[in-house]
Amino acid sequence: MELKTSDESENLLRIRHSCAHIMAMAVQRLFKGVQVTVGPWTDRGFFYDFAWPADSPLTEKDLKKIKKEMAKIMKANLPFVREEVSAAEAEARIRAQGEPYKLEILQSILERDPNAPITIYHIGDPNAPAAAPSAAPAAAAAAAEAPAADAKPAGPKPVAPWWDLCAGPHVERTGDINPDAVELENVTGAYWRGDESKPMLTRVYGTAWETPDQLAAFKQLKEEAAKRDHRKLGAELNLFSIQESSGGGLVYWHPPGAMVRHLIETFWKELHLQRGYQLVYSPHIAKADLWKTSGHLDFYRENMYEQMQVEDETYQLRPMNCPFHVSVYKDGYYSYRDLPLRLAELGTVYRYERSGTMHGLFRVRGFTQDDAHIFCLPNQITSEIKGVLDLVEEILGTFGFSDYEVNLSTRPEKSVGSDEIWTTAEAALVEALNAKGWKYQVDAGGGAFYGPKIDIKIRDAIGRKWQCSTVQLDFNLPERFDMHYFDDAAAKQRPIMIHRAIFGSLERFFGILIENYMGAFPLWLAPVQVRLLTVNDNLTEYAQSVAAQMRKAGVRCEVVGQASIAKLIRNAEKAKTPVICVVGNKEAEANSLAVRLYGGKELGSLPVQDVISRVALATATKGAF
Repeated sequence: MELKTSDESENLLRIRHSCAHIMAMAVQRLFKGVQVTVGPWTDRGFFYDFAWPADSPLTEKDLKKIKKEMAKIMKANLPFVREEVSAAEAEARIRAQGEPYKLEILQSILERDPNAPITIYHIGDPNAPAAAPSAAPAAAAAAAEAPAADAKPAGPKPVAPWWDLCAGPHVERTGDINPDAVELENVTGAYWRGDESKPMLTRVYGTAWETPDQLAAFKQLKEEAAKRDHRKLGAELNLFSIQESSGGGLVYWHPPGAMVRHLIETFWKELHLQRGYQLVYSPHIAKADLWKTSGHLDFYRENMYEQMQVEDETYQLRPMNCPFHVSVYKDGYYSYRDLPLRLAELGTVYRYERSGTMHGLFRVRGFTQDDAHIFCLPNQITSEIKGVLDLVEEILGTFGFSDYEVNLSTRPEKSVGSDEIWTTAEAALVEALNAKGWKYQVDAGGGAFYGPKIDIKIRDAIGRKWQCSTVQLDFNLPERFDMHYFDDAAAKQRPIMIHRAIFGSLERFFGILIENYMGAFPLWLAPVQVRLLTVNDNLTEYAQSVAAQMRKAGVRCEVVGQASIAKLIRNAEKAKTPVICVVGNKEAEANSLAVRLYGGKELGSLPVQDVISRVALATATKGAF
């Protein structure tokens, strides 16, 4: 069963957004003094953040009561009614309701655009008298005239209307949502606006679907995803850690994880060198003037770390690698014959993320981008994009990802660059995609102001989609940095700049791999490929001599003993070691190994050299043992 995200289904988006409002209405009818803040939809559900009275915190047990109240509201089949009001009217209503967080939201809207339309969505008839939700939930409950638990009413009683400051969209009526396809999942804390210096709120998460069958399938997917959680497996397999003593969102790569990273990076570099890229390394810090020229200080400052003063100069950590690669280009002299120039770097960048938004390896503050920038002529765009897509396919395919969702984002209303270059660029992207035979969706007007782009999502072993690869054309930075090459008439021309990343973030991609493989990395990528298990201490010398032969051949192995063979095998399985070799007296006499694969398949006794050769071949071909 396909479980669509909110972006993929307008109906699900409306259902989920409406559920957030219905949940907030239910909460304020049930619990006195609760104030509302924000309640958006998410990819597969919704949440609402509440300012909850400190003397009566919400618990997981309360979710059942809230869910029951939500079902009553849905069965009442109340209309969602949109109303546009003046800013003064909105402020007056919010103040009357005693909702300070909503007032702050209104003020933020007006600061961005004093003439912005202010919309309110009602649940129920807006002309009916409504009790103030946060001040008088008891009155609201009385207005609903909820029957006693043992009563058997002929039909649902009407409930008092409730409204929220909101731009929509929503379903037509609460009855358009099936209560049996909605689930409240958990309660967490969240800082207001994601800022740890602001009040801690109570966040209630939920999920909503069109049918109960979809909800059941989602629950099953969620159970499977929990088994694969990279944070849990990362700790169990000693792959990485994030230690609060150093700060949230900063990753420590432990020896097994560092080995996997090394293998990924080596593979990435080898393929890029084969494809004509040149490797560069650049600083992690630069003068603020560079970020001013690039535009980051004007448009990206809130995601950058604070400036630092060094010897009367102002410096800042890099949030992106692009300006550094531009600087490398500008340090040279190029004619049209020298292009394309392809510069690649595994460059670590630092971006400020609020503490409440970070999540394992998927959202961190310091991460490594597999960045490359191509500087080319306008007539080289098509061939360069084709080359990038070929490389994307080869690299992602090697890790087992071959099911893609591709989006092409085209020119927005406001943009830089001539009509001619936009037409050429978009046509080049379309031609490259068609040449690959990939299906793609067009997001008309969804491109950046400085160029069109291709985004590629991969689908993992349990059907989840992950944003990874991006190919972005840029007509802006070459202008801002006054980049040029000399054409065949010795006249200065602007090069085309192509940003591209295949993994996106090495940390995030590693997290995806952990969950996709459930921690059981393929043989070529496993931190330890072979574990040699000795049945007694007398065999340690033989096992160590075998390990020496393996290491000399490039096989990653370790010797483990001093326990029962059953426990040694069990521990090797827990460590998800691909090849497990038992060393007994018979094997020592025959210069062989009793081989079994992760998962329990036994291959019997094999000569040591055969084991080494098979592991080496599997590593070289990225295949199986």
